[in-house]
Amino acid sequence: MLGSFQILATGLDHPEGVAWGPDGRIYAGGEAGQIYAVSLDGQVEQIATTGEFIYGVTLDGAGNVYACDFGRAEVSRVSPSGEVTTYSNGTPQRPMRVPNFAAFDEAGNLYVTDSGEWGDDDGLIYRVSPDGGTAVWTEKPRRFPNGCCLSLDGGALLVIESRGRVISRIPIEDDGSAGRAEPVADLTGSQPDGLALADDGTMLVGCYRPDRLYRIPPGGEPEVLAEDPDGIVLNQPANVAFVGPDLDRIAVSSLGGWSLTIAEAGLSGRPLNYPKFG
Repeated sequence: MLGSFQILATGLDHPEGVAWGPDGRIYAGGEAGQIYAVSLDGQVEQIATTGEFIYGVTLDGAGNVYACDFGRAEVSRVSPSGEVTTYSNGTPQRPMRVPNFAAFDEAGNLYVTDSGEWGDDDGLIYRVSPDGGTAVWTEKPRRFPNGCCLSLDGGALLVIESRGRVISRIPIEDDGSAGRAEPVADLTGSQPDGLALADDGTMLVGCYRPDRLYRIPPGGEPEVLAEDPDGIVLNQPANVAFVGPDLDRIAVSSLGGWSLTIAEAGLSGRPLNYPKFG
């Protein structure tokens, strides 16, 4: 399937996160804190910069970007006009260290993975309520929690553990607390990074190493969807997102390069939650 991937836009500064926005554009971050908005015809607009390294990005219903900012050790909120404010930097007792990826649930709670130090297995997940109040949601999984998304029914958070080479499922209990994490996919032999969910439960996974995308059907085993041994078209494809009006295409970041690639997905994505805050 590698041949079906085309360069959508270039000139981006090592984009890692990628997300489909409610305004019909693709959003990504840059190594120097850039926030990019990219149209489906490849037009790139830099709407802001935080000055630091952006990992994952997600959006709300008003078009604000919630950027996991490694250098600022926070989730920065970037308005459509480019104003940058701090949305959450953790708790006084447990400040953020490596905020990596974030996902909204239907109620507007933002789940944020903090990967911790590579090799120390000290990662955790925060839950930021709609009023900005932040709490440690769970300290498991710990092995470099990274990309995440809500399950099909919204009743659990799916989380990649990059060092654990696994995807874990964490139930969201009725009181909002975290249930017991359970592995749902083994990705031994790779360093998985980003995760996107199709509307039939298929998971797509982008890898930091090797230059590979996985497809994991519901209840099935991981299959290599695309791989680029030369790292030219897929260059550290850390994150993948369903994009387009029908969410029937996939956009892939290029952490090792300067571009976003796009391809027909052959399936449709689960719509993201875009909460609207008062």
